[in-house]
Amino acid sequence: MLRVITLNLNGIRSAASKGFYEWLAEQHADLVCLQEIKAQEADLVEALRAPTGWHSRLHCAEKKGYSGVGVFARPQPTGWVEGLGHAEFDAEGRYLQVDLQTAIGPLSVVSLYLPSGSSSEERQAAKFRFMDLFLPQMAALRASGREVIVCGDWNIAHREADLKNWKSNQKNSGFLPEERAWLSRLFDEQGWVDVYRRLHPDTTDACYTWWSNRGQAWAKNVGWRLDYQIATPGIAALARSASVYKDQRFSDHAPLTIDYELALQG
Repeated sequence: MLRVITLNLNGIRSAASKGFYEWLAEQHADLVCLQEIKAQEADLVEALRAPTGWHSRLHCAEKKGYSGVGVFARPQPTGWVEGLGHAEFDAEGRYLQVDLQTAIGPLSVVSLYLPSGSSSEERQAAKFRFMDLFLPQMAALRASGREVIVCGDWNIAHREADLKNWKSNQKNSGFLPEERAWLSRLFDEQGWVDVYRRLHPDTTDACYTWWSNRGQAWAKNVGWRLDYQIATPGIAALARSASVYKDQRFSDHAPLTIDYELALQG
């Protein structure tokens, strides 16, 4: 099996202090996609930046304590792609791609941190700008002939089943009609597959991956499903299990783990 984990850390040092690396060592994962590193590589000890046994790379934001993505890979990568070639968002550290070889051919796995628009109108406008430039990027990945898994915090709940209070959030960032329609375009027009929903089409409360720090959201499970593994159809069809880990908290997000029936090479 190929085990892929994605998690928004809300700070790599914070998550480490809460036992994330000890937990990870027991997961038998092959690929780990991390978002919201909130650190510069020079500020991190080797054990956090490049743990033993992993090929690792971080794409940090220029602004300290902000954003940033990372990938840990067990097999030897055949290549890396850092950033989208767009200055505004590459400065924020939002896209990191690792290329690998598998039994069925080349595979690319992406760690993505799509901007949040919840803090201001300006950030929502930036989120829409990112979505506009990322749609053709997804189309190019889809047309590349490779299998692809785009992991990360997409900051959008796609369906009513993907958040607890959907009725009261229809005018809020993360559940706006335009955002939801954008995700639908990826699935319906470009042919991407929401892997968790392929395996669990009707799950509601158990699907959430993020909880606000306000109003006892965690205790009451008032959550949102914001973290996805979105894949090309070939590898999506090989997904056998998907789970959200909630026994420990490393972040305001929870890890999403998906197992694919696929062997890696290298």
